[in-house]
Amino acid sequence: MKAVVFTLGCKVNSCESASLMTGLKNLGFEVSEELGFADLYIINTCAVTAEAEKKSRQTISRVKKFNQNAKIIVTGCASQKSPQDFLKKEGVTLVTGTNSKDRIIDCLEKVGNIVWDESEYYEKYLPTNPEKTRAYIKVQDGCNNFCSYCIIPYLRGRSRSRNPERVLEEIRALSPIEAVITGINLSAYNYQNIGLKGLIDKLSGVDCRIRLGSLEVGVITEEFLMALKNLKNFAPHFHLSLQSGSNAVLKSMNRRYTREEFLSRCELIRKHFPDCAITTDVIVGYSTETEQDFLDSIDLCKRVEFADIHCFPYSKREGTVGAKLKELPHSVKDERMSVILALKKQLKDNFINKNLGKVFEVIPEDKEGDFTVGYTENYIKVYLQSDDESGVLKVKLLKAFEDGAQGEIV
Repeated sequence: MKAVVFTLGCKVNSCESASLMTGLKNLGFEVSEELGFADLYIINTCAVTAEAEKKSRQTISRVKKFNQNAKIIVTGCASQKSPQDFLKKEGVTLVTGTNSKDRIIDCLEKVGNIVWDESEYYEKYLPTNPEKTRAYIKVQDGCNNFCSYCIIPYLRGRSRSRNPERVLEEIRALSPIEAVITGINLSAYNYQNIGLKGLIDKLSGVDCRIRLGSLEVGVITEEFLMALKNLKNFAPHFHLSLQSGSNAVLKSMNRRYTREEFLSRCELIRKHFPDCAITTDVIVGYSTETEQDFLDSIDLCKRVEFADIHCFPYSKREGTVGAKLKELPHSVKDERMSVILALKKQLKDNFINKNLGKVFEVIPEDKEGDFTVGYTENYIKVYLQSDDESGVLKVKLLKAFEDGAQGEIV
């Protein structure tokens, strides 16, 4: 019997899919994460945007082209939000939500809609790692923030954190060269009064490179940064979620910090990690954003000198507070997007150029044409004309190239 676990959306979904793959292998299934012929499909959906929901629904039709008679199970954020939209699809036998996805393995023969409401972090299977170089380690689920634009807290539920001993167990079992610590709201990690700093302290003996997923500015303190410095091999890349550089818009979004606080935390990071990369997310054209608010965002991005910006136009999600507000015209969003995309390119180019001539540790991950590609500690994509695809390479950055830099092994 063959099963496919197909994932849409975030790295947390990918971690959960990896756990499902372990459970299926334990049952004797031949398992793949790539779409192809299978007897069973588990589709792990996303609902962060309307487009993500649409792609999740379209995946049903895609898998049926491989096997009309296959059993289809749908799980994740999109099915949590609209289970009936998936149940009515031909071939779908079972629909579940975001919680306790590992339980699906015990329910393969069940039909209908099942929702597990867990108040604690639930896990049964340690993920397998199809990618030997980098492993994404999920340590937290859910979110208590309820930002006005975001549907995820309504779908993922309240924040729940994983036992740190299980985190260590997974990293030891996978033995990756780099482990990326991630969660729906990683900064909210709190297992029996062990916060994110406490988790970092417990990882101090881990030999692999440790990289963190997206963080909120409130977690950035002297103590937290010192804990990171105590790691054997920390990748100095901080992805700090901004969303807007305007205090008025931040308040409207229900973000719990000001632009001044954001700037001060970035300064604190660079005090301890002067060569780090700081990257961010920016929502362009939120319903309350004026032209001056947008200019405040541009100004803050320039002041921080982000290494990269993940920027996207605002689109309302029904069920959120923000959905009650009138959206800005598409023309306004498009115009502002063009401005910030130009700034994104400029800042990324500046960061890469600033690091040319320096030597970094690069972990080869893939092949692109004639190049081996991987990432530096501070997350610059490096292109190498080398067939060496194993271990950690000492690489000197020579020149800007494609979306990163070309390097040579030293």
